[in-house]
Amino acid sequence: MTMNDQIYKQVNTFFDAYAHALENHDTKLLAYHYHIPCTLMSDDNTTAFSESSKLEGLFNQGVVFYKQFGIVHARPTIWNKDVWTDKIIRVRVNWQYFDAQQQPVYDCDYHYVMREVKNGQLKIICSVSVNEKERMNEWMKLKQTK
Repeated sequence: MTMNDQIYKQVNTFFDAYAHALENHDTKLLAYHYHIPCTLMSDDNTTAFSESSKLEGLFNQGVVFYKQFGIVHARPTIWNKDVWTDKIIRVRVNWQYFDAQQQPVYDCDYHYVMREVKNGQLKIICSVSVNEKERMNEWMKLKQTK
């Protein structure tokens, strides 16, 4: 197995664990997937986190939204993995969210820059939301017309 094969497999495992944490509303485990400091970006905002507890607080807000609107399943589809250096990789992920009946709610795209830290473990250092706000707004409009 080549180094790239190992990293690719590790990325798949990483995002499966991340999805599991989302589904279990485990905000502490979600924050653990990030290297501190880290940056979360979208078209509207850039937020740098230097404390894990502040990042966890942001995830708590997301969990409230998921619970309020019945989102219980998250499925990551990894579209691209670009190895930039021996320790840095960029990953493009499409997140699909589902309700309790496995019906699609909405999907959105993210880019992650990840770095290998202690013991070969990957952590997210930068997360870029490409279209979550737009997709969520589209879904909310559809939900209101039903």
